[in-house]
Amino acid sequence: MGIAWNRAIEIFEEETGATVNLETTAFEDLNASAQQLFDSSDAPDVSEYNKGNGTAGQLAATGVILPLDEAYETYGWADKLGAGIDTIAKYDENGVMGSGSWYGVPNYGEFVFLYFNQDMFAEYGIEVPTTPEELKAAMQAFTDEGITPLTTSAQEYPMGQLWYQLVLSQADRDFVNAYQLYTDEVDWNGAEISYATETVSDWVSKGFISADVSGMTAEDAGLQFINGEVPMFYSGSWWYGRFLNEIADFELGITNWPGATLTPGSGGNIWVVPVESKQPELAEVFIDITMRPEIQALLGDSGGLPVAADPADITDPDAQALIELFNEVNDRDGLSFYPDWPTPTFYGDLNSVMQSLVNGTVDAAGAQAQLMEYYESYVADLR
Repeated sequence: MGIAWNRAIEIFEEETGATVNLETTAFEDLNASAQQLFDSSDAPDVSEYNKGNGTAGQLAATGVILPLDEAYETYGWADKLGAGIDTIAKYDENGVMGSGSWYGVPNYGEFVFLYFNQDMFAEYGIEVPTTPEELKAAMQAFTDEGITPLTTSAQEYPMGQLWYQLVLSQADRDFVNAYQLYTDEVDWNGAEISYATETVSDWVSKGFISADVSGMTAEDAGLQFINGEVPMFYSGSWWYGRFLNEIADFELGITNWPGATLTPGSGGNIWVVPVESKQPELAEVFIDITMRPEIQALLGDSGGLPVAADPADITDPDAQALIELFNEVNDRDGLSFYPDWPTPTFYGDLNSVMQSLVNGTVDAAGAQAQLMEYYESYVADLR
């Protein structure tokens, strides 16, 4: 995305004569500061921001970001966004995604899948898993060799997304709609959530996941995988381009979660225009440039997932492999958003509970009770 957006900046400056002051901020920091930043004199004119009810939705409901309905009509952005991608760009008066006004523009897609070290699998004679049973067998085989098979981070998002994938492996679309869109009550002791929480606890106890992940960041986990220390890492497509660039000592493999129909994923983070933007019209011009075929194709060939590219323009075989994997998910209507979206605080709540589960300070039942309390304290009033 950075490669594509830097080119978009060049085009923007050439065509408008304006100068871009690009500032990069860590995901965690912007998540924490956006409410105040976007409503202050220091607000950027346009920003990438996290999508979902608890983030962009909350800012839309409180008037911190501007509605973009007129810009959507002017530039025709809606025609470029597919179903499941456009869901995250609209929010109603309560900040619930999927309907209401347009508040953001996704120019890339994203999803979560299993990265694996093909050389480690070959070295130990272990088959890349295609079913849940094969996945467990592969993890046991690596553990028997003294190798922790799966890295993650409980301090940040990867563990929560792994937990959610395990939930989704037992769930259907009705469950996703209840959890994400508040269409029905969520059974926090039902088969879907119980399976996920108990499986995480079980995998830690068996050594499939190290207890050290409690204090690890996403970056720590990614570096473990890049350095060839572990054979598997379950995380998002946003790592793909970096892995292709930085992994030098083994062959990278990618596959969707074995046996899953539903998968964490959505349109990517969205362009938003803060209410205190001093040049919202120029912000819209910049957003439109990032949606042009030239930029979309560059994004795809650089390891991203463009939302408005002509597939014929994507020539890189690694990029094509990622897009094919993403299309598998789209073809089965599998995009199921992310676990932290339902409430403004659920990202931190989920990470905290996952850390406690990994540390053994709470059991599966206790973890579910805590998550239910965090979730229902916000969602109960929205049904």
